[in-house]
Amino acid sequence: MPQATVHLLRHGEVHNPDGVLYGRLPEFHLSALGREMARMLAGHFRQQVEAGARITYLAASPLDRAQETAAPTAEALRLQIHTDARIIEAENYFEGMKVSKAELRRPKHWPRLVNPLRPSWGEPYKQQASRVMEAVQEARLRAIDFAGGDYGTNGPEAIMVSHQLPIWATRLSAEGKPLWHDPRKRECTLTSITSLVFDDDGRLLRVQYSEPAASLLPGAASTPGA
Repeated sequence: MPQATVHLLRHGEVHNPDGVLYGRLPEFHLSALGREMARMLAGHFRQQVEAGARITYLAASPLDRAQETAAPTAEALRLQIHTDARIIEAENYFEGMKVSKAELRRPKHWPRLVNPLRPSWGEPYKQQASRVMEAVQEARLRAIDFAGGDYGTNGPEAIMVSHQLPIWATRLSAEGKPLWHDPRKRECTLTSITSLVFDDDGRLLRVQYSEPAASLLPGAASTPGA
């Protein structure tokens, strides 16, 4: 059986004029630039299919920004969007706040800052990586099943639209690296693709990273969701 690949796609730019950490809050939609990013990614995946890629499964986090990022690709590839709560954004104590150095100095927040290795302010990194990888393995199997053996020399592929921190935690775990990290050094830009390539037994062979919408990144908002 050809190798199967699961692409973890981060959503596009979000309309967030107040610069809050939006986390899992509802009604945070893509900005105009974010919608353009989503269309560009749809074009990228369509070109891949035209070149022989066999993309058969598409999933997205239940959050608005992920669903809206997935929509153009669903239309371009004529795929259904499967909603998967396991690839949702990380839980975060600071959700809904505008996080700044001044805010973090407030004593009421200090108990949440005592253990950055876990981290103490939100969902443990290990838990994030575990739930996402579980979803990834299921997506891998679904992509194979939906391909029905009709993929020639190209292995079946799946796309999962998720969020920066869960994707990054999953990549670190897959590469056998410590999960604690400096958030400023995550290699996971808006609408970037972190691809996990597996053998036919579901063992990870390699991780690949690409930024098909790199031309749209200059000037894009950098406020993370979590």
